[in-house]
Amino acid sequence: MKRARIAHEGRALWVEVAEDGEALRLPDGGSVKAADAVWLPPVTPGATIFALGLNYADHNKELGFQSKEPPLVFLKGPNTLSGHNGTTQRPTDANQMHPECELVAVIGKPARSVSVVQALDHVSGYTIACDYAVREYLENYYRPNARVKNRDGATPLGPWVVDAADITDPQALSLRTTVNGKTVQDGSTADMVMSVAELIAYLSATMTLMPGDLILTGTPQGVHFCDAGDTVVCEIEGIGRLSNTLVGDKAA
Repeated sequence: MKRARIAHEGRALWVEVAEDGEALRLPDGGSVKAADAVWLPPVTPGATIFALGLNYADHNKELGFQSKEPPLVFLKGPNTLSGHNGTTQRPTDANQMHPECELVAVIGKPARSVSVVQALDHVSGYTIACDYAVREYLENYYRPNARVKNRDGATPLGPWVVDAADITDPQALSLRTTVNGKTVQDGSTADMVMSVAELIAYLSATMTLMPGDLILTGTPQGVHFCDAGDTVVCEIEGIGRLSNTLVGDKAA
C-alpha cells in the first residue's frame, strides 16, 4: 500500500494511493486525481530527520574518499522538506548545485538499542528524497553545514510512502536521477556502506527512534550541476518517481 500527504480544502490529509498511482482516496471516501493533487512531503510533523553523508562506496570513490564506518550523520530541519511536483530555489551564486537521490526509511515503532537482525522490523515504509547540495556552500565533506543541507524547500520528499512489506529487500533497489530527461545518477542501494538495518541499529544505540522519524540513507555516484528551470526526477525501484523543478531567486 502507498500513503501520501496532500493539501485538500485547506487541510493537510493523509490519503491512500490507488495501485496504479492515478487516484488518491480521501478519508471521507472521495477521491482526487493524482495529477490534480497538491502534494505535501509525506512526513509526520515533529519527526526527527536524520541524513547520511558518504554512505555509498561508488560516490566516495568519485569524491576521492575512502569508505568508512561509523557514517557521517547530520540532522535536517522540517522546513527543508518540500513535496512532489514542487519547486526548489536555486540561488544565483549556486553554480554547483546538484541533486542527490536517496532512499528514505520511515520508522514505524520505537527503536532503542535494536540489533541489526531486528532493525527492519521497526520500519513502516520507504520513500524518496532529492537532497540538493550546493558545493560553493560546503565547508568540507565532513561538515555539511546549514547552508548546504538545511535550506528551505531544498529536500523534496515523496511522492508517497510505500509499506515496508511491499519492499522485499531495501538493499536491492535501483536508483536513478534524470535532469530534463538525461540520466545523471544510476546506482543501487546494494552499494551502501552501511545498510538500512545497520543504520537503524547504529542510530538507536544513541537515541530512541520514534514513529515517523526519517532516515535519508545517502546517495550513489553522479554529480551534475543544475540550472534554474531544470526538472529533476529521482526514481527508486518499487517506490516511484519524485519530480521537482528548480527556480531562480525571483520566482522563489
